[in-house]
Amino acid sequence: MTNPATALLALAIEALCGYPDPLFRRVGHPVTWAGALILALDKRLNLESDPFALRRAKGAVALVALAATALVAGSIIENLALSLPYGWIALAVLASSLLAQRSLYAHVADVARGLSRSLDDGRREVGKIVGRDVTLLDEAGVARAAIESLAENFSDGVVAPALFLALFGLPGALLYKAVNTADSMIGHKSARYFAFGWAAARCDDLFNLMPARMAAGLIVAAAWATGAPARDAYETALRDASKHASPNAGWPEAAMAGALGLSLGGPRRYHDLEIAGATLGSGRRDATAGDIFRALRIYKAALAMLWLIMVVGALAGAR
Repeated sequence: MTNPATALLALAIEALCGYPDPLFRRVGHPVTWAGALILALDKRLNLESDPFALRRAKGAVALVALAATALVAGSIIENLALSLPYGWIALAVLASSLLAQRSLYAHVADVARGLSRSLDDGRREVGKIVGRDVTLLDEAGVARAAIESLAENFSDGVVAPALFLALFGLPGALLYKAVNTADSMIGHKSARYFAFGWAAARCDDLFNLMPARMAAGLIVAAAWATGAPARDAYETALRDASKHASPNAGWPEAAMAGALGLSLGGPRRYHDLEIAGATLGSGRRDATAGDIFRALRIYKAALAMLWLIMVVGALAGAR
């Protein structure tokens, strides 16, 4: 089995089964395992008494230790799996845990259904997938938050791990998830992590350069396939992606904004922190539950495009 074939099978397994809750409760998940290691390194190395330069250097050391652990673990697991009869199936099953296409759809659909019932239900559901203060969100704010989360997580929760798996096998996919988890935990500009999380944030930016742009391209193609304005999606991504604070997240979010005729982003509050986010897209701000469902339709079509790319890669590798 080639790496693209493994990625294709992993996508199919995850779409069918997801990551079972009983398994999560019993043994956890690769992200929680990486998170535990990051917390341990943070506690041991990130000392407030150290000067800025030393804390940044220790953060780089922590990232190297995390990356090495992911690569070694991935290589051992991959070699063990492939040494077994039909081990490529076991490898794909294990790799499927690094993908989030099914759970992402389910969580965002829950927001749409909750918002269709009441604003409070919508707020409660969107609070499960975003970190911002949802108590201040009106109906349009809830809908925009869900759509933004769908677009961004399509890139770093589906496209990126699938791409790393297809190109570099399980070690590469585990490396990506480890770095992405580190960025989400310590890659902040807070007083505690501005220095220590610098390496994790920059590495995550680098790793997501190609996947984010690929995700935007898939959204444009999906817009065309579903009858949404693909040209607007393309032009909005080119025009507005660079306005986002992240060098990557703006690409899929701007493409989705253009495809839906919405204006996403803008100011948002994370508890005591107010973020003056850039506005992506020039459409309307009054998003609704119906717009979330339209975004999910585009998302499913984009997944089909991703699967098609993996099919082509698997067939090319089999020659």
